[in-house]
Order: sequence, then structure tokens, then C-alpha cells
Amino acid sequence: MQRRIGVDLGGTKIEAIALDPQGREVFRKRIPSPQGSYEATLNAVASLVQEIGKGSVGIGIPGALSLATGLVKGANSTWLIGKPLQRDLEQRLGREVRLENDANCFALSEAADGAGRGAKVVFGVILGTGVGGGIVVDGRVLGGANAIAGEWGHNPLPAATDQDLPHPQCYCGRKGCIETYLSGPGLSRDHERRTGQRLAAEAIVALGDESLARYEERLARALGSVINVLDPDVIVLGGGMSNAARLYTEVPRLWGRYVFSDQVATRLERNVHGDSSGVRGAAWLWDDK
Repeated sequence: MQRRIGVDLGGTKIEAIALDPQGREVFRKRIPSPQGSYEATLNAVASLVQEIGKGSVGIGIPGALSLATGLVKGANSTWLIGKPLQRDLEQRLGREVRLENDANCFALSEAADGAGRGAKVVFGVILGTGVGGGIVVDGRVLGGANAIAGEWGHNPLPAATDQDLPHPQCYCGRKGCIETYLSGPGLSRDHERRTGQRLAAEAIVALGDESLARYEERLARALGSVINVLDPDVIVLGGGMSNAARLYTEVPRLWGRYVFSDQVATRLERNVHGDSSGVRGAAWLWDDK
């Protein structure tokens, strides 16, 4: 079996790895992302892949391919939007390329050989500057009819209370999205509104005060609704907020009141591969077992 090559196309860096047939890492390189230039991005990705050599190529992107047009949509690296990224990379590399949303790559990595290894249904959650997610069933990414499966961050925060008001404005144009509460910046804004003190999310986690308790309760509500719909075996957290150790005890303690079951067997786990999960998941896009 040939090498699996994975590329994580991020807004600030592009990372590439190669895995041998046993899943062991045999190459890794990280370079800054070209800013604002589609052509420079193509050149950077192609150069990394060509440096590795032969192998299957999977790429995680901050967005998705439109099922209607095949063009990139919803990317925070805006110079990719509306571009035929898959086609152009395949032409430059002379081989088939598989592209997937970076949150889906995270979920696939953790399902393949991380915190969700051996589980039938894995929900991978990104709690960072935004809130995203990906679903893996039987080792395969569930993309969905609209290529948005797992995008729980742009649903309204469920079971809203007076403490959740006023609903924060989301960049997507709606108010009260889960992302506006559970992203790192969302936690900072909530803490500032309550205390008048502007702190980074990491500092609020270290304080362990009422702001973190509100965050935990909101995360329990939001994940409870996911469990009601998807009923995954394991939920794996990634992103900066996944480093808050208290989440793994407090959220499962709270989410039972929001789940339509007499018990909750779903496990909440911290990721194993950290910020390497995305690039590893891109490589695993070619795991066709």
C-alpha cells in the first residue's frame, strides 16, 4: 500500500504529513499560508505534496465543496471561495485529490486512531475561534446531502434561559447561534458582559468562576441536543477550549437532564492528536477498508 499524504490548509499555516501503510508518520512540514492569493495557495500545496513524492492525497480545507458546483464555499480563507480547488490541484499534481472540511478531518482522525478509535459513531467537535463539527460512521465521514453534516455551531442554543439574553449576533446573520456562546471569543464576551473584565478564554478557564460554569451548562445543553439526534458512541472535543479539563467531568454530569433517555452512555473525550488531528484526518481520507 502506498503512502497516505495529508494536507491541512489553514488560514495561517499549511501543514503536510505522510503516513506509512501502518499509519506511522514518516514526514511532516509546516509553512505559512499565503494570504489573499489563490494562485500562491495552489503553488504552496502542490510544492509540499511534490516534496513528499508518490502517495494518495487528502486535503482538509476551512470550508466545503459545493455539491452543486464543485467550488469552495463557506471558507474563512476567503480567497478560496468560488474556486475549483480540487480540479486545479488535481491538474497540477497529476493525480486524484480528496478534499474534506477540516472539522470532518478532525473527526476522522480521532475515529481512526484517536479518542474515538473502535467506536461506530463519532461526533468530533471543534471549540475554538469558531464552533464546528464532523460526523464519522463506521470509519467514514458523513458529508450529508448539503455537505454540512455536523455543522451544529449554527443552530440556536437550545433551551434558552434569561441568562442567555440578549442573544449575541453571529457573523452568519442570525442571533443566538451555539457558536456565539461556545467559541473561545464567545466565552470572553460573556465574561466581559457579566463582570466588565475582558479576558482571554484561557484566563477564564484558569479562574474557574461562574463564567466557566455557565459555559459548561450551555455546552451540556448543546451537546444534549446532538445526542438526541445523532446518539453517538463518543464525542471528541478539539480546539482551544478542549484543554479545559473540567469539561470532561462537569458536562456529562449536566447533560442527562437534556437527553431523552434514562441514562447517557455517550462518552465525552479529549482529542488524542491535538492540532495534528486535522492533517492526520486528511491523510485518512484514503482509508478505503
